[in-house]
Amino acid sequence: MHTALIVVGAYLLGSISFAVVLSRMFALPDPHSYGSGNPGATNVLRTGNKAAAVLTLLGDAGKGWVAVFLAQLASGETGIGTIAVPLAGAAAFLGHLFPVFHRFRGGKGVATACGVLLGFDLWLGLGTLVTWIVIAAFFRISSFAALVAALFAPAYAFWLFGFANVLWAAVLISLLLIWRHRANIARLVAGEESRMGAKS
Repeated sequence: MHTALIVVGAYLLGSISFAVVLSRMFALPDPHSYGSGNPGATNVLRTGNKAAAVLTLLGDAGKGWVAVFLAQLASGETGIGTIAVPLAGAAAFLGHLFPVFHRFRGGKGVATACGVLLGFDLWLGLGTLVTWIVIAAFFRISSFAALVAALFAPAYAFWLFGFANVLWAAVLISLLLIWRHRANIARLVAGEESRMGAKS
């Protein structure tokens, strides 16, 4: 029961869509109504409001980290060889994808996934983040960088912790993130995916 309460709490925290909340605070349009329709920092940036976009990025990443941190405090576990903390991280990520507060219309989860992985372990999160940065710098395609980072995250988790529970949480998060990018994958295959910094 205690673990279930931790997981539910993490899901509810993950369900807070900072793109929606900050758009209302900054009197911006609903992020579901323009651009990609994705409630994330990249879409908020399309409004031209850089402050709202940065705060959205920090909020979405921060809620993933906070969910894991609070789960550690509540359970007294480290998240490496236990179950409550990895489940809480996965629940927070699911909350972002399918937020109960926003009719289950969530984002793609890149920032939240990064926050969760940083919460699990600093080196796991940093390794995944650096992978995204390197691929994004070379190819200048954000979605491709996210997909590559998602593929490497479980490998990093296995390298650091073996078959610990955090590995399975990383695998689940990576698979869901790839699934959420299925439209981007189709555009990548067709050579139609937009590059970072390109004019629309």
